[in-house]
Amino acid sequence: MKNLSDSGDIHRASQNIKENIKTPESLDLHEYKQHKPWFDEEFLGFLDQMKQAKMQRVKDPNQTNLHNLNYVRHQAGKYFKEKRRNSWKLNWMKLKETVI
Repeated sequence: MKNLSDSGDIHRASQNIKENIKTPESLDLHEYKQHKPWFDEEFLGFLDQMKQAKMQRVKDPNQTNLHNLNYVRHQAGKYFKEKRRNSWKLNWMKLKETVI
């Protein structure tokens, strides 16, 4: 950067840099993960459920909320694993078809 004479110039330069940088936080989560075939609306629903259960646990830390958070994590993990596994199977089948 060239010499910046005052704090206003520095502020404008930093704002310009921030505006030009694309980060995952600046993109919609679905748009960011769109290239992954297993990332769908149901997947987002599980992410929202996990987030809500975690916030509820933080807000009111009792045994019921802990059990609920663990249950949601367990269900979401099973779903995520199955979706990714099926995605890999589909990719493998497509690859096998192109080779044959």
